[in-house]
Amino acid sequence: MTFDTVPGWGLRPDGSSALGPTHGAVVIDKSGNIYTSAQKGVVVFSPDGKVVQSYLGADYSNMHDMEIRDEDGTEYIYAARNNDAEGIKFNAASGEIVLKLPLPEESGLKVKFNPTAITVTANGDIYLSNGYASNHIFVYDKSGKYLFHFGEKGNGLKQFNTAHGMTLDTRYDPPRLLICDRNHEPKGRLLHYSLKGEFIEEVITGLGMPTSVSIQGDYVSVPDLHGRLVILDKSNTIMAVLGHNPDPDARRNFNVPQDQWIEGIFSGTHGSYWDEDGNLYVQDWNVSGRIMKLVRVK
Repeated sequence: MTFDTVPGWGLRPDGSSALGPTHGAVVIDKSGNIYTSAQKGVVVFSPDGKVVQSYLGADYSNMHDMEIRDEDGTEYIYAARNNDAEGIKFNAASGEIVLKLPLPEESGLKVKFNPTAITVTANGDIYLSNGYASNHIFVYDKSGKYLFHFGEKGNGLKQFNTAHGMTLDTRYDPPRLLICDRNHEPKGRLLHYSLKGEFIEEVITGLGMPTSVSIQGDYVSVPDLHGRLVILDKSNTIMAVLGHNPDPDARRNFNVPQDQWIEGIFSGTHGSYWDEDGNLYVQDWNVSGRIMKLVRVK
């Protein structure tokens, strides 16, 4: 679990960031293109760091979390738009938005809607976490019909204190939900829930402020907002800690400008994704817009 950085990856020819402020996620399509969300929208990079596409503007802004799925040969991106109070699904190749997920009136809940995480099961059911508000997780079928919800805000064993990130944990059969309980005291943790919304277990604690989770094979990458990336194996043991920032003033800090970035050191890791070769793409929560490529050393 050793990685090299790729200095300057994703920067424009003049050395500036193509992203603008970042508070989002990373996913990769079948062709190896890297989609990263910024406040202004989604920017798509080739594996060598060149911008090849972008979806910008009000329809694509504030995608706090993303998942990508191949559905009958077409790839779709599902996204949780925190400040725009919805989940969406759009065609990764064309940008066409095919589904929007508002707060479901059928739930009977009258709460603020500020969703932070989204994931999708094999049958198309969609899980959308209201992590910046009520901490309910809403479940829809593939057409967007509300099915049920679960969870509540709190600091108890079976409560969420900011259900910030979430994915389908395919290391288990049947798959289960892997949820980042970011602000749980005394330190952040990961939880397993069944697809029916039943608490299974506390997976690991002491992760600082875990923001999201990405799985490849038996491994899970977990960005920690305190400026590091943690990698777990199938037993959920820590295998590596990457990019740890030793400066307390630069950790969990959105306002680190580009001229103060340090190669291989994170300031507020927020999103990550594995490519097919085991390389990692990591996004910082950052005022200038930062994404890094980490190449796995064989």
